[in-house]
Parts: sequence; structure tokens; C-alpha cells
Amino acid sequence: MVLAYPGSSIFHTAAWARVLQSTYGYTPLYFTRRESGRLRALLPVMEVDSWLTGRRGVSLPFTDDCEPLCLDAAEFRDVLQKVTEYAAERDWKYLECRGGKEFFTGAPASTSFYSHLLSLTGGDEALFAKVESAVRRAIRKAEKTGVSVEFAQSLDAMRTFYDLHCKTRIRHGLPPQPFRFFQNIHDHILSQNHGFVVLARYQQAPVASSVFFHWGKNAIYKYGASDEAFQHLRANNLVMWEAIRWYGRHDFEQLHFGRTSLTNQGLRRFKLGWGTEERSIEYVRYDRRKKDFVTVKDESSGWHSHVFHRMPGFLSKWVGTVLYKHMA
Repeated sequence: MVLAYPGSSIFHTAAWARVLQSTYGYTPLYFTRRESGRLRALLPVMEVDSWLTGRRGVSLPFTDDCEPLCLDAAEFRDVLQKVTEYAAERDWKYLECRGGKEFFTGAPASTSFYSHLLSLTGGDEALFAKVESAVRRAIRKAEKTGVSVEFAQSLDAMRTFYDLHCKTRIRHGLPPQPFRFFQNIHDHILSQNHGFVVLARYQQAPVASSVFFHWGKNAIYKYGASDEAFQHLRANNLVMWEAIRWYGRHDFEQLHFGRTSLTNQGLRRFKLGWGTEERSIEYVRYDRRKKDFVTVKDESSGWHSHVFHRMPGFLSKWVGTVLYKHMA
């Protein structure tokens, strides 16, 4: 039923729900409207019940973009009414929806991000022609210097990615998520053939890696990581190009590059360099106690970034393991 909606993604599926529930203990709640066995509307929600940050509904935690699946706004209003009633019963602080602002008439965006989409049609030559010249040179440089790329769905590949992920997060001033989060991604998504790890090596050493998910005809670039000591090899560019080629050759229609903070111009330029179409992702948050939609600050960077950047690796991992459950 979910596949029948063109806008559906891996985030609407039970696989992603199992990742979130298994890792953090969130309660999955799927509000639906059905008619004659047909799914008319769907809003996936996780109840986050934290002694530190309170109880609320989020659609969905650690998810870039998860628009409600709905045929029209009238169908969604009925679903939203049920969610509101449930929120009152459970005393939620708020309901946050990560995408689908158009279904909330008159509501302001609580937070906004860039979104970048790449059409995968036309074959290798057409896809390469979309890429900016500087990116094409980076791809050729990685190839000429002997960087190799492999695709894998094993837990060992995920461990290799995670090592690079920890280095990258600390470099960017953010604690890494616990490894069990990525182990559950392996168990519930990669092992079910809904994604893979793309790993670049130079002289057998892992230098860059990314995690991709796919569902139906759509794919998403979810996580990327690299070893800064090998940045001059441009392995990240080769990893992305090989993933684009793979998806194009396997008849996928679109690659979503995930969300990008409005303040992160470097990441924005990287994603635009692939010939993507830039759009907006707008989150909506209804504060039940204020009885109104509210705006919140994008806290992906700030003073805390400087603290985590200077924190020892083992301590940063510990902080991530403790805090991410409450942050959602």
C-alpha cells in the first residue's frame, strides 16, 4: 500500500520503524485512514518518552524528510484530528512533522532545510554531463590515483563505515550515534536489500564511505564519512559517482541527497555540484500546550560544536550514546 504512493520512501516502512524502536525504545504509532482496503492517508509517528526532554510525537526521529502520505488535504485533516486526540491522552508536549507543511494550512515552518534531488534517467553519459566540471575532475583524480570502490551489505562493512563516521562527526563538532543504531540499520535495512555501504579504499586503507537506502524507485544518500588525511584523493566524489551510476543502471528514478542546514554552504555546494534540483524541506511543530504552531532554531551547529570538536573520541561516543535517545 505504501509503494502505491510516488512520494513514499524507506522512512515510511516498518524497516525504519524497527531501526528506531530497536535502538532507542521509541513507540511506533501509525495513524491511517483506509477505505475498502485501500490506504487513503498515513502519518507515521514515534512517541519519544524522555525524562530529560519530555514526551512528544515526532514524524520521524533521525529522518531527513517524511511527508505524510495522503491523496488530499481533506483526508489528512481526519488523520490529524485523531493524532491530536491521542496527543492529549498521552500529554505530549508537541507534535513535529518533518515535511508536508502544505497539509498544515497557515502553519509556519518550524525549521527549514535545503533538499537536493537528482533525476537518474538518461544513462551514465547524461548523468556525468550534469556534473560540474570541478566534480568531474575530482572523480577522474580519484580514479587515476588508484582509489577503488566496493559495494557491501555486511556488518563488517558497516563497522568500517562507522569508524570513518566517528572521525567525521568529531571533526564537525558532533557526537556520533551509538554503533547499535548502525547495526540495526544493517539488520533491518541493508540485510533486507534496501540499501548498501559504498566504501572507497586507497592501498587497502578505507578513506571514504557512504550509506544509501532505497525503496521502490527512489534512493537516498543517508550518511557520508571520510578520513581527512586522504581528502586530497577526492574519494568522496568517486563514492558518490559510483552510487549514482549503480542506481541509474538499476532503473531507479531519483536520488535524494538528504537535508542540508541553511547555514552549511559547503555541503550545499557539494550537493549542487551533481546537477541536483534544489528544494526546501519544511518541518512543522504544533505545541499542544501553547495551542499553536511554533518556530524553533536549527541547532545543527553552535557553541556545542566547538565543545564536541575538542572532546576526546571515547568521550564523544559516550555522550552520543547517552543523549541521542533524548534528542530524537
